[in-house]
Amino acid sequence: MSKDSQMRAAINQKLIEMGERERLKELLRAKLVECGWKDQLKAHCKDVIKEKGLEHVTVEDLVTEVTPKGRALVPDSVKKELLQRIRAFLAQHATL
Repeated sequence: MSKDSQMRAAINQKLIEMGERERLKELLRAKLVECGWKDQLKAHCKDVIKEKGLEHVTVEDLVTEVTPKGRALVPDSVKKELLQRIRAFLAQHATL
């Protein structure tokens, strides 16, 4: 395991232990709903299903098709806010 991977694992573990990971997930969900991301992605899913036909689309196909668009649609402001929250958390708990 590389040093970078070890650091990510340690940060993730700390986030889980302190309950911060769940708080960040809830914040992310709320922000994505607030900015319309969820509705945009839902519409994209419907478009993919219409295009390929319900009988010809598996869940795996849908995930493969929708994931890149979903990631691209996350507003930069949401990404920045989450990153700031993670940095603030790490600054408070710098004993990793």
